[in-house]
Amino acid sequence: MIPVELLLKRGAAYRKVAAGDVIFNEGAVAAYYYQLTEGRVRWCTVNADGREILHKVIDPGESFGEFPLFDDKPYAASAIADSPCTMLRLCKSTFHGLLKEFPEIHFAFTQSLVSDLRFKFMLTSILSSNSPENVVSNLIHYFNDRGKLICQECNRLLLTRQQLANMTGLRVETVIRAIKQMEREDRLSIVKGKVFIPADGM
Repeated sequence: MIPVELLLKRGAAYRKVAAGDVIFNEGAVAAYYYQLTEGRVRWCTVNADGREILHKVIDPGESFGEFPLFDDKPYAASAIADSPCTMLRLCKSTFHGLLKEFPEIHFAFTQSLVSDLRFKFMLTSILSSNSPENVVSNLIHYFNDRGKLICQECNRLLLTRQQLANMTGLRVETVIRAIKQMEREDRLSIVKGKVFIPADGM
């Protein structure tokens, strides 16, 4: 989101974490801007029943945990490394200075936050469906249209069935049945447990 060279010039430091490490916890005070350079991070909360709710998956080049940088409230969710990760971390006050100095960067963050909000609207809308197949299908279609969480080389879905369940609130068994039904309808294919989307879409 912010050019790496600019972040380093302003004093950002690299930080490496192992898979499963918590980068920050929900409710903690934010002191840094984070931008992922390698690996994958999930942004999630845990409900009263102990079930994880997946809000977003962060890929290299994307930032995460920005909300408190704009409203000075605690982190709304936790960030956990899904794989070994490398990220850049910039002091909050320096980040604010960049936004004032470079309006185009500020506008890029506005666009990103609006995109996240639109995704939440979309998710709320599809979850009103009584058909798990429609919920899973619409979610995959959304990602496919945006080239997000779908391998651009082989069209493999880059979310597990558990992650789809955590994102939609469905039981993982329900997601498995929905995907099987979609395979029977030739809307996707399953090879060695991996889900593949047709090259021409669903």
